[in-house]
Amino acid sequence: MISLRRAADRGHFNYGWLDTRHTFSFADYQDPDQMGYSVLRVINEDIVSAGKGFATHGHRDMEIITYIQEGALEHKDSLGNGSIIRPGDVQRMTAGSGITHSESNPSKTEPVHLLQIWILPDSKGLTPGYDQKTFSPCEWRGAWRAVVTPDGRENTVKIHQNAYMYVTELRAGESATHHLHPTRKAYLHLARGRAKVNGEIMSAGDGARINEAPQIHMTPLDNTEALLFDLP
Repeated sequence: MISLRRAADRGHFNYGWLDTRHTFSFADYQDPDQMGYSVLRVINEDIVSAGKGFATHGHRDMEIITYIQEGALEHKDSLGNGSIIRPGDVQRMTAGSGITHSESNPSKTEPVHLLQIWILPDSKGLTPGYDQKTFSPCEWRGAWRAVVTPDGRENTVKIHQNAYMYVTELRAGESATHHLHPTRKAYLHLARGRAKVNGEIMSAGDGARINEAPQIHMTPLDNTEALLFDLP
């Protein structure tokens, strides 16, 4: 079974320096029917203007994943980590018992377009932590490439939850299939382009809840980029 969440139905706020869209309830956007899916709690699509960003703020008990579509994002946190995240990078921050961080666009001319994903951890009060991996785009061309896993296999980012995140980029004539265990469910976010997913047409920003399906099959209608979450 597949249930679509159209891009236009998401929460949307434009603060001038930040144009943000919320797949699930977040901050000023609250919908009791959109409180997440399984352990997937947040998918925010953010466009941050040049030289702007999020001032230092705190989090607890959440696995926070940052994925860059275009541009660059500078990260600093209370653990002493500092990095620039670019397309091809996947970052995980374990908020655990408490962490503060800031995120800003270091460019003076170009916006940064990113996805921030929150996943509920398997336990509360974890020791705060940080990890970041860089993937070559060719690793996810034409197939689902695992980038986040519970055990860090195949040079992936390790997360404190029995959840997996995959990325793919597809062009005309390609396709990608993910086999889903009968006891698990999935969420697909189409980051760019248009595609047919299990018979349904999806466009950029659309999402799909998927369960009771033996596989997830995606074929592009133009150049596409997608994230897939395999969830308990």
